[in-house]
This record gives sequence, C-alpha cells and structure tokens, in this order.
Amino acid sequence: MHTDPPLFGIRVLEIGALGPAPLAAMLLADLGADVVRLDRPDATPLGADLRHDPVQRSKRALVADLESATGRALALSLAQRADVLIEGFRPGTLEKLGLGPRPLLAANPRLVYCRLTGFGQTGPLATVAGHDLTYLAYAGALYGLGRPGAPPQPPQNLVADYGGGSMLAVVGTLAALFERNRSGCGQIVDAAMIDGVALLTTLVRGLMASGLWREHRGENILDGGSPFYDCYLAADGEPVAVAPLEPKFYALLLDKLGLSVAEFPQSDGSRWPALRARLTEVFLTRTRDAWAVHFEGSDACVAPVLKLAEAPAHPHHVARGTFVELDGIAQGAPAPRFSRTPLDAPRVPPRADVEREAILRDWNVTSD
Repeated sequence: MHTDPPLFGIRVLEIGALGPAPLAAMLLADLGADVVRLDRPDATPLGADLRHDPVQRSKRALVADLESATGRALALSLAQRADVLIEGFRPGTLEKLGLGPRPLLAANPRLVYCRLTGFGQTGPLATVAGHDLTYLAYAGALYGLGRPGAPPQPPQNLVADYGGGSMLAVVGTLAALFERNRSGCGQIVDAAMIDGVALLTTLVRGLMASGLWREHRGENILDGGSPFYDCYLAADGEPVAVAPLEPKFYALLLDKLGLSVAEFPQSDGSRWPALRARLTEVFLTRTRDAWAVHFEGSDACVAPVLKLAEAPAHPHHVARGTFVELDGIAQGAPAPRFSRTPLDAPRVPPRADVEREAILRDWNVTSD
C-alpha cells in the first residue's frame, strides 16, 4: 500500500531567488510538500540550463512579474492558499511590493512566512549585502579555518549558506508548522545565516571555555593541528583523510601502519611533529585506493578523499542509494529516511509555466 511522504498536503510558495532559499524549498519538496516557485519573467536557471540547477527538483514553477498588478495578484492568491511561504530577499524587498508578512498573514492567518537572509530582519547589518564567507567572518567561525601563518581558508559555501541558512530555515518552518497544530496560527520565521553559523560554533566555544581550544588556526585537535586528524597525500598525489580521535581507534591506526603507541603517545603533543612527519612518509608508500583497501572495514577512521564525480560510485553509496541521477546529474537523494512514510523519488527540475493550468487548478486559483 502506498503511503504518502511526511509533508504530503503541505503547500509551499517559494518566491524564486538565488542562494540558500531554493535549497530549503527543495528539502521541503523532497519531504513531500507541493512546492510552487514564482519566477521573474527574465529569470535564468543556473548555467542557463535548468537541468544544471538540481535544487529546483521536485518543484513546480510559474512565471509572475511581481512588479505588475497581475503578478502580485497571482502571488497573493497563491499565498492565501499556502501553508508556507519562503523568500530570500533583503528585508523590506517584498514589503515594497505589497507582499510582506503583514498583508499576507492578514489574508491567510495560518501562513508560515519564512524569511531567509544573511544578517536577519533586524540589526545594523540587516540590509547589507553579504555571502557565505561574510557571515562566517562575522560569526567568528572563519578565523579558525586554515593553516597556521596563512589567511583563513574558505570552505566553499556549504557552511553559512546551507548549514547555517537552508537547514535553519527548514527547522524553523517545520517547528512553526508543528506549533500551528496547537494554535491554529501561522507566524514569521526569521532565519538568518549568521545566526545559524553562530549555532554551529557551539561545540568549539565550549571547548575554548574549557581550555581545550586555542584561537590559533591549525593548532587544535579538530582543525588540522593534531597529526591524527588531518589529510595526507598518497603515492599517486591523491589525499587520504585520517581521523581516529578516540584512543582505541588511534591505536588501531598506528598498528595498521606498523607504528607504536609507545613511540607516539596520542596525548603527548611534543611528539606530534614527529608523528606528522612519519605519517607523511608512510602514506606516500601506497596509492590512495590501495590505502582504502588496506583500511577497509576497520575502525581506524581512514578514508579516501573522493572527488565529487567519484563519490556516487562508492559501494556504500550504491548500496544505500545515497545518490540519484536526474537528467544526467548525480545528486544527493532525498534524506533523511522514514520507516513508515518513505520519500518519493525526486523529479527533474520543471520549466516555468509548463504546468500552469494544473497548478492553478490544484491550488484552487482561477486563471483570470
């Protein structure tokens, strides 16, 4: 018997934009929500080819010029029937169009209005432009990323945009939907990437308060400062990740490398430089894939550093179905997994307006 996914029946209106808001909407679509994206008439997908923008998967899309009365009327009609609205513009942008939370919540008191921005809706930086690196810098997270004596290293845009932004927006949206079951009322969710990054630094701040973390790049146990939590080059020039933090896993690492805990005690920081030099030498004796075979199935916490193109073919991912392929693009499968209400396979990104009449009919909006 087919069982509907967890968010089946939830309608989400996404005001089309770039950045982490589309990923947040994609995650809700993966969970079964009916996500309708409103695109500007001049909107172009990533790389000018919709299939190269997989964050638009499993959604439906309409073209709406929000600068026009007709476009705003369409947005308002959809918002009146939506459970969730997601937008990722600077504060005040949608207010200028008459589509801010005040009129929309007046028209639909059950609406969860999720606003995903870099600096949030309030504060002196609220209207200032920024990107992932900007929010990492302000939140104190960027300072510790990188090697000693070098500037901080940008970690792609995975941390602030998606970890601190998209995920926080989804958590807030789901919490507001849950609360609505009690109160019957919607509300505004102010999801700020800078707030999310601040949350992500909680563990490190605790370690620093305990004297177990120093604010020096590359000198701490989790930032490459310890030789047993770092990456090493193999004989073919490809990297291997080494991460046995617990003593029993550390002992297993050294044993499988022919080294001795007595010679390199894990807790003796004075021996770390010598251990790093030795690990550098040892890992250069085999290729990355040979090391993968050597450590396969062990708890030594050694892994080949796979390229994006390589990862989907790894046996573990194949066995779990961790990746799916849509229109030739390998991408992470919907997650997490549910025992009773499994998620549907994702659908290819839609072209705007190809399902216009169906969307309007499903949302009970008249075409005029």
